[in-house]
Amino acid sequence: MAGRKIELELSASIYADLERIAEAMGIASVHEAAAVGLAQWVERRKSELDDRDPDERYFVNEALDDLIRKKS
Repeated sequence: MAGRKIELELSASIYADLERIAEAMGIASVHEAAAVGLAQWVERRKSELDDRDPDERYFVNEALDDLIRKKS
């Protein structure tokens, strides 16, 4: 996976839960499961922000909207 690294320190119980979930879902490693979980969390938060007042939207989406307008 290309990108930037983030180092997380998890409690033993969260790590164990993540390990069980990864195994049950057929995900190769706890690290991959954490990346999947984080990506899903970010996507949900972005959707919540997109549903708010347009003035409060996620700044990346605003930048993308600006680019689309400039291309049109």
